[in-house]
Amino acid sequence: MDTNYIDVERKFRPEIEGLRVVAALLVAVYHIWFGRVSGGVDVFFVVSGFLITTSIISTINRNQDFKFLPYITKLIKRLYPSVLCVLLFVLVLSIFLLPASIFDKTIKEVTASLFYYQNWQLAFSNTDYLNSSQMKTPVEHFWAMSIQGQFYIIWFLLFAGVLYLSKKVNLKNVKMQLNIVLVIVFIVSILYSIYLTEVNQPFAYFITFTRVWEFALGGLLCINLSYIKINKIIAFISGWAGLIGLILTGIIFDVSTSFPGYIALWPMFCAVLIIVSGTKDMKFGVKNLLGTPIMMKLGSLSFGVYLWHWVLLSFYNYHFSKVPSVLTGIIIILVSFILSYVMTKYIEKPIRTVSINRVAFRRLGIMMVTTILIGTSVVLINNAKSQTMAKDINKLDYPGAMAVEDHSFNSEEPIPALAAAFDDLPVSHLDGNNQGLDETDVIVGVYGENENYDATIAVVGSSHSQHWLGAVIEAAKDTNYRVLSITRSGTRFSTGYNDNDLKGQWVNNVTEYIKNNDIDLVISHATAADTEKDRIQQQMIDKLKEVESFGIEVLAVRDTPRYDFNVLEALELEGEEKTVEMMNNYDSQKDEEYWNGFLEKNNSLHVLDLTRYFKVNNEFRPIIGNVIVYRDTDHITNTFSKSFSPIFKEKINEILN
Repeated sequence: MDTNYIDVERKFRPEIEGLRVVAALLVAVYHIWFGRVSGGVDVFFVVSGFLITTSIISTINRNQDFKFLPYITKLIKRLYPSVLCVLLFVLVLSIFLLPASIFDKTIKEVTASLFYYQNWQLAFSNTDYLNSSQMKTPVEHFWAMSIQGQFYIIWFLLFAGVLYLSKKVNLKNVKMQLNIVLVIVFIVSILYSIYLTEVNQPFAYFITFTRVWEFALGGLLCINLSYIKINKIIAFISGWAGLIGLILTGIIFDVSTSFPGYIALWPMFCAVLIIVSGTKDMKFGVKNLLGTPIMMKLGSLSFGVYLWHWVLLSFYNYHFSKVPSVLTGIIIILVSFILSYVMTKYIEKPIRTVSINRVAFRRLGIMMVTTILIGTSVVLINNAKSQTMAKDINKLDYPGAMAVEDHSFNSEEPIPALAAAFDDLPVSHLDGNNQGLDETDVIVGVYGENENYDATIAVVGSSHSQHWLGAVIEAAKDTNYRVLSITRSGTRFSTGYNDNDLKGQWVNNVTEYIKNNDIDLVISHATAADTEKDRIQQQMIDKLKEVESFGIEVLAVRDTPRYDFNVLEALELEGEEKTVEMMNNYDSQKDEEYWNGFLEKNNSLHVLDLTRYFKVNNEFRPIIGNVIVYRDTDHITNTFSKSFSPIFKEKINEILN
């Protein structure tokens, strides 16, 4: 077999280093000042696909073989020093500067980042409406690193598989076989990406299989670049068009809601134009800008800049609510470059370049153990602070909502603790009896009496019905009632969805379940407090009236007040009185006019409006009766929900008896 049997262009491409700088700066600039994404990560993926394919083919040409251990060893030595360094920094800073309300989430994501599954961690949490409104962690951006790590494993399997088959069946044109495989990967992945982006964009954004096509494009470009022939004029135009188009990506498109579907082709095509234009040398080409010594030097720091900028920005945002000024943003970027330089020179490079792997892995092992020990210590410290989570609702110390009617209670530290409030969830969420966004099956959680019960109560609808489950279960404790939880994230029990929509299918399935099972009372939230659109409110009422037509009692509960800021985080960062001011300066009940009109016309549905229990002295408050009210922008804590049990008990007994 010829040594160089896979012929690819192997010369050093300085403009690619400059392209990496541009991508890193775009990511940082759009994160810092615009609070959105830029398409820079997609460029990183294309470049990574191009470079790793070049490296793999060079290895195959040199060794006529491709073994896993040398391949993965090289990658670990190159990637893990920087990853461990940044994660250690985050853990140490978290002890002093991390808001308690996102502590648990941060620890989960640090662990996910350490073991390269952060993208899947975010995919499942971001499609969960009970998590989506929470403040971002300082390691959220590691999702891209995780995809990159998973891609490297996929690429090994693909190339090793093609190489094995080529030897087994004596294939002569291995390059063509690689092209066929990568084209198939590209087509399958992009089609899946387009489909899933339409169906469930938040999930599609983070998962590996909707992103592999971006790496595949880089791989195809590497293998076929020598076949692409252009003149200097075309190279000049395409290079500058690619750079300008790339810079404008975040302005032209709302990347956060449309990627990684077909629109992601735009920044990727821009990157391809830049790389292809670099095959020609010309006086004023984009290569002359991106390939300068300073850009090449900065390019070697781009990986670190990507890792550091988000960490610095996150800790800034935790303590300053305003968008960073121009000067502050520039400082964040400059410090990111400085930290990247120090990390690269004194941590990453000494480990990457050491010839004895045993020495490199000993150093990495020390860093890994240190990270785990510090992480464990931080968790223990946080758990000690969160012990108040174990305290229960009681009239004297923690009356919660009942304090609105009876002010004779002691002053105590509020429960749950700030660090635990976000995870103070309904039991059906914790035990998996809540349907996610990508399924339509009816999941039923069963609580209370399960045998010889007198009546069945079903809590039905979205998370805004689900967060009353604590109150209903508590209300049923001294009765002979069975309680069912039938909920789906982000899905109102409403007539407002199309039958072929996933939400519409679930609502139809639930309607059939209710109709065909022995249910005495359905409890559901009947309005959406974040909209003034009567149509949306009426569609919810219409669905409840349909249930009523089955001969089932219905309790229509008015929605809880909703805010455009995270109340829990405001409470921690701004203090109680400032949060009270923020809450009362915001129109948190846009359903007011509809609800009042509905009450005048309603003559059959049972109704429950709990608004007054969210107020003290006619003011909305984040803490009532020593209990924290909200766990995010609009969902109440399970502890506060339980405090409503006397009200629900009285109402349920009134209806069923």
